[in-house]
Amino acid sequence: MSFGGRLKQIGMVFSFTAKQDKMFVPLAVGAVLIPLLLAALAVVLGWGLIFIPLGILVALLALLIVLNLRSNRAMMNAAEGQPGAAASIIENMRGDWRVRPAVSSTTQMDMVHLVVGKPGVILLAEGNPQRVRSMLGQEKRRLAKVIGNAPLHDYVIGNGEDEIPIRKLRITLTKLPRALSGKDVNSLDKRLTALSAARPQIPKGAIPKNMRPPKGAFRQTRGR
Repeated sequence: MSFGGRLKQIGMVFSFTAKQDKMFVPLAVGAVLIPLLLAALAVVLGWGLIFIPLGILVALLALLIVLNLRSNRAMMNAAEGQPGAAASIIENMRGDWRVRPAVSSTTQMDMVHLVVGKPGVILLAEGNPQRVRSMLGQEKRRLAKVIGNAPLHDYVIGNGEDEIPIRKLRITLTKLPRALSGKDVNSLDKRLTALSAARPQIPKGAIPKNMRPPKGAFRQTRGR
């Protein structure tokens, strides 16, 4: 991607974060002004003009750090409660994560997503806790026929007991032990592709356009 394209994406993330997070603009202004003021003070005290470019570099770095942290926070806040948000978040994670959104779903927007990665097979349920737990049980029985000895993890997204808040989903998955090699993941993915050939499609507009950054923008500033 060109330098101009990257700047455009960062600008999109900046705009999205400013709309979602009232604290972002004051923090961003502070991140820029403090290093610049300190650099100006150093020059006034006669410590050398080298502090001017140094202050600019530190200000830009501080701005990007604030943008990264607050955009992730804004993304999670916007995604919370939106059907299909868990699948969207994992699709933007670093690493080899094979996501199949809504392999099981209901008309009440309950859904179970299937993820394949080096930790094994992961089922993520969103919706009414009672209904999705039943759906999880059905999916686990269906998958048991093809996954062999691969680890199977299942989670319900939510803020209740034994549930995972969506803002903690990324870190929860990245902390799972890596049990499969890349070759194992490919083999397992092929078997699950055949099993899920007739899977239902995830509802379009899972996260409304006014509540998410444009495609690809989040990838430029996301954390681990």
